[in-house]
Amino acid sequence: MFIRRENFKQYIRLYPVVSTIITINIIVFIITLLPGFGDEILYAGMSVNGLIAEGEWWRIITSMFLHGGFMHVLFNMFSLFLFGPELENIAGKIRFLTVYFLAGIFGAAATFVTQDALYASVGASGAIFGIIGAFGALVFYTHKSFPQLRQIILPIIVISVIMTFLQPNINAAAHLGGLVAGFVLGLVYFNPKNMLRWRMK
Repeated sequence: MFIRRENFKQYIRLYPVVSTIITINIIVFIITLLPGFGDEILYAGMSVNGLIAEGEWWRIITSMFLHGGFMHVLFNMFSLFLFGPELENIAGKIRFLTVYFLAGIFGAAATFVTQDALYASVGASGAIFGIIGAFGALVFYTHKSFPQLRQIILPIIVISVIMTFLQPNINAAAHLGGLVAGFVLGLVYFNPKNMLRWRMK
C-alpha cells in the first residue's frame, strides 16, 4: 500500500498534488539556505504565537512550507512521499488538499492554544499527521472487510505518536492536532454513503 513502485515521471503524473507540495517544500527549503535572504524568509513565515495573535495569520499557512534543517525537511517529505499518494488516489485531489491544509491549520491552532506567545515552529508535520489520521478513519470503516489495512495503519499511528514524545524539539500539539483533524475529516470523507455518491457522479 505504501510501497512506491512508480518511476519519477509516473509518480508525478499519478499524484500531481503530492508531487507539487513536495516540490514547493524543497524549493522553499533551498531558498532558506541562501545567506541573509534565507533567514528573512524563514523568520517572516514561521509560526510565532504572539505574532499570530497580533494579526499575522498567514504564518499558520506559510510555516507549513518551512523547515528547520535538512533532516527535518527530508523526514517530512519522505513521509509525504510514502503516505500521500494513496490518500490522493482514494480521496481525490480536492479532498486530499482539504485534509492536508486543514490538518496543518488545526495543528497550528492547537499550538496557539497550548503554547505561550513566544513559541515558534515550522514544518509540515501537522499536515502529514492529518494524512495518517485520515487513514485511521478509513480503518474505522473497513476494519471488518479489510483487517490487513488495520494491521498496517494502527502500528504507524501508534509509533508516530510515541516518537512525537520521545524526540526533542517536537511540536506535539501540531502533531496531535493534525492527527485528530485528519481523522475527523476522514470520518466524513470515507463514510460509505459519501463514497457511494462519489462513484455515482
